[in-house]
Amino acid sequence: MQYPGRIIKAGETDARIVRAVKLALNRALAMQRLADLKLNPDEPSFGPKMTQAVKTFQARNADTHGRPLVIDGEVEAITWATLFGSDTVPSATRSDDPWLDATLRIAAGEEARRVREVPANSNRGADVEAYLKRVGLGGGFAWCCAFTYWCLDEAAKAVGRGNPVVRTAGCLNHWNGAVAAGGRRILSAQAVANPALVKPGMVFIMDFGGGAGHTGFVETVDGGLLTTVEGNTDASKTREGGGVYRLTRKIADINKGFIDYGIAERVRAMRGPVRAAKSAKPAAESAVKKAPKKAAARKAAKG
Repeated sequence: MQYPGRIIKAGETDARIVRAVKLALNRALAMQRLADLKLNPDEPSFGPKMTQAVKTFQARNADTHGRPLVIDGEVEAITWATLFGSDTVPSATRSDDPWLDATLRIAAGEEARRVREVPANSNRGADVEAYLKRVGLGGGFAWCCAFTYWCLDEAAKAVGRGNPVVRTAGCLNHWNGAVAAGGRRILSAQAVANPALVKPGMVFIMDFGGGAGHTGFVETVDGGLLTTVEGNTDASKTREGGGVYRLTRKIADINKGFIDYGIAERVRAMRGPVRAAKSAKPAAESAVKKAPKKAAARKAAKG
């Protein structure tokens, strides 16, 4: 059975889906000698016993990449793929939009070049400063959003079209201005419930509070799991990292949402970039200047 495009949890009213999940749970748990948790597939309700069976399954199994499942008793896309197989959840490996497809190739090229800050932990270096220059800033600022803008801008030139994206180094500025720039926003909860909404080439936005954020590109989608290409990060998935990396993230980790620029004729019709409403100086203020924090951390480590 294919993933139904929503989280299956206590109170589910579709008897056909409940039956299929119960049968799959019975098979899986019986193989693990947990037959005492056997569910009645002819009982069309998702009640407490079924919730416990799902939690037990989640506790004893890993996702398709070998990582632990979230133990919450709800069957979202990652648990569904583990239960029914990865071919039953939405997947996509490339964008059908020429501009966004070119953007991903450019971003992947930067990752392949192993772009890194020089010196380390400085938000500086020739490549990093080229990204920042494209949004009107010098070195020393958080640059994940500048990286996404640079890639989109380079791709727009390559395919011979205008770049409508807001010219900003602030992740949340980008999120707030995306609709006016012709993008469509998909909220985190919508994407978690229905991964089919998320496509390669979309920009993801994370919100850490206090104006701090992080962003990058969705490269591939595999149910509830994403392959991303992002700057100002590292293998630990921090927003304080020092390079361009390809990472694997859960859709649920993207707590703000996704921006899709590959959807509307009005975007393609635009001839020039939409500038942020504010000047480069406010844009600079919206970017988090991390170099002092990193210097302080190094000093503390030495002390």
